[in-house]
Amino acid sequence: MSAVVRHTQTAHIRLRMKTARQQILFATTADRVRIAYATAGEGMPLVKAANWFSHVQFDWQSSVWQHWHSELARYHSYYRYDRRGCGLSDWDVEQSFEGFYADIEAVIQALGLERFVLLGMAHGGAVAAAYAARHPEKVSHLVLYGAHARGRRKRNPTPRQLDEIEMNLKLAEIGWGADDPSFQQFFTTQFMPDATTEQMRAFTELQRVSTLPQFAVRHLRAVFDIDVTGLAPKIRCPTLVLHAQGDLRVPFEEGRLFASMIPGARFVPIGGRNHFLLEQDAAWTQFVAELRAFLPAAAHSPQALFTDLTARESQVLELVSQGLDNAQIAAWLELSEKTVRNHITAIFSKLEVVTRAQAIVRAREAGYPQHLLKSSR
Repeated sequence: MSAVVRHTQTAHIRLRMKTARQQILFATTADRVRIAYATAGEGMPLVKAANWFSHVQFDWQSSVWQHWHSELARYHSYYRYDRRGCGLSDWDVEQSFEGFYADIEAVIQALGLERFVLLGMAHGGAVAAAYAARHPEKVSHLVLYGAHARGRRKRNPTPRQLDEIEMNLKLAEIGWGADDPSFQQFFTTQFMPDATTEQMRAFTELQRVSTLPQFAVRHLRAVFDIDVTGLAPKIRCPTLVLHAQGDLRVPFEEGRLFASMIPGARFVPIGGRNHFLLEQDAAWTQFVAELRAFLPAAAHSPQALFTDLTARESQVLELVSQGLDNAQIAAWLELSEKTVRNHITAIFSKLEVVTRAQAIVRAREAGYPQHLLKSSR
């Protein structure tokens, strides 16, 4: 993909996020902690369990998370929140797994949701799994990405691994929010080793504004002690588990183990090393395709996105869906490549996608290609 096309796509998704609207509200947990949560989009409810360090106001425009928010709000009433200890929620509170669980309980109760899709990433996957096990009547589908059932201290760590745990804590204690970004970049490069320089900067900044060093250390200690291996076998809803094979933060084996504990769970290995999938990752396109195939048809209606296409745009999309590049499409339709690029930009805007692969997924969901190319015109 050329730098010009990638810049155009990135600009498009940022424009959508600027014009999209979210609402920020607050819920109070049973132990009197105020939790900030945000709502956006319309459709089947989807709740994302909190993970790592978030800030529902700041990360709405972050280049690390924009494509997640845009995609999840596309067909859903999309709900996310800042867990205790970060973002717009209360910071100076005790942190534990049961505290994290109390956070999601309070948000769902405040929303008044009766049934919804639940998404959990990283340690948020453990929180989501616990909620699904304890509330089978509420969770229609469970999606886990890059998730683990056991924190680092619960994996029978070797002496070297115990040293790594202490190193994580010490780096957070002395480097979180410091003027020297190298400490926080340790976490950034573990989470997103293949990120661009701008994405790494955005992630480091998000960590800095989300919390203070002492609260980051509290959080890490709580996450390292998570263990939901006793709850995972009690999950009864359809479950999709995805994990990057080269994940440097949560080992691939932990994702495989998690999936094996959940009755009937479907496990999907995906490529790449990024723990948090970025918009340019091929694995991101795979994740979206797997998510849409897993959720019921009522959760997404791609055909509705095609009503605004012009006849020429529909022709271009027909050829895109068959795998032709811009030069081939230009030759087939007897257009200039610049005109084809302009049509594709318009198509991306109308279909609300940012990559060619995503456009192909949308098109095939809607029945494209309708006519296969013949060997000659």
